[in-house]
Amino acid sequence: MLNRRTLRIKVMQALYAYHQAVGSDFLLANDRIAEAFAPDLNSPEPQDRRKLQGQRKLAEVIFREWHKTGSEPEQQPDDADVHEAVRDAMKYYQQQKTKDGNFYGGQLVHNAESIHDQYIHLLNLPAALLRVLEEEQERSNRRFTAPKDAPLDTTRLEQNQAIQKLINNKQLQDLTIRRKLLWNGEEEMEALRTAWRNEIKQDAEVLSYLAAPAGDYAADQEFLKYLYKTYVFKGEELPRQLEEDDLNWEENRPVVKNLTLKTVKMLDEAADENLELMSLSANWQDDKEFAQTLYRHTLDEDERYEKLIAESVQNWDVERVALLDKIILKMALCEMHLFRSIPVKVTINEYIEISKLYSTPKSKQFVNGILDKLAQDLTASGAIRKSGRGLLDNQ
Repeated sequence: MLNRRTLRIKVMQALYAYHQAVGSDFLLANDRIAEAFAPDLNSPEPQDRRKLQGQRKLAEVIFREWHKTGSEPEQQPDDADVHEAVRDAMKYYQQQKTKDGNFYGGQLVHNAESIHDQYIHLLNLPAALLRVLEEEQERSNRRFTAPKDAPLDTTRLEQNQAIQKLINNKQLQDLTIRRKLLWNGEEEMEALRTAWRNEIKQDAEVLSYLAAPAGDYAADQEFLKYLYKTYVFKGEELPRQLEEDDLNWEENRPVVKNLTLKTVKMLDEAADENLELMSLSANWQDDKEFAQTLYRHTLDEDERYEKLIAESVQNWDVERVALLDKIILKMALCEMHLFRSIPVKVTINEYIEISKLYSTPKSKQFVNGILDKLAQDLTASGAIRKSGRGLLDNQ
């Protein structure tokens, strides 16, 4: 199931994408200043290009200073055109920041929920494999000459009772239709055909299963588990295609694997068509609220956390700290301040692990040192207050 670490990673990625987009917004706002003072080639009157260039440079300096300090200069420029260009750039930049903040917040939830879609999609793979076997049989029937080798008898696979239970599951059918998660894309079907032809049908375990007598439900269920573990979550062709279809596949794979294999395990002989499939998490509404709150408050308190980090980084310019490390630190500070039931040590350990996975080799020590110092100082000052489970940390 989806865990809080995965959610923290999704939030981190959304914040990183947001900051990258905001960097582009700043450049685009600067471009608007440049356009405001670009010579009008169609003007019938001669233009003072040196004056235009000077106005542009002055406007860019004022806009850059506003962007850096967050406040407008006390003395406004006398030139009305410069003042108007700067105001236009500020307005555009702020509008784009708000738009990007909302967009990546929405993407955060979508990316998390897409994990469940991938799970449902993979539950439809056995049905798609049966279609591949049917195609192969039809091609064999159309042959005018007998094949050199006797065709592989796939009857037992076609009659696999566990697969039939999965196909007939009502919830799977409903979710597949509503979310359009059938295996019907040409590229993914071709990947499945290749996997069957080059990997699955040549596997000794598969051949042994096909040759054994039918009617053993436990063996059918075990084969289904083997199919997923060996050729979907390992293998060559199917993992390659899944990664091409979803850039987050490698990251999401452990969660999808856990959901899928647990479903196969639940699909025992007593299961019927009403078997309830796995949820994305034990309480997705709570988890979604956690992720959205962490994202939004980390953005809202960005300047505050930037200042805290700057005060804690000795002999080091905060602007030289890697963007990803700053995001990790800010998220951790937000979590320590906002979520009182999460122990401080749990928060610190989670973000150290995330830094090991996604940042530089030295980030682990850096993040650990900064968070440990800040946690002690903020707890002592009363800025961080814990309750319930959050107090276990201090006992």
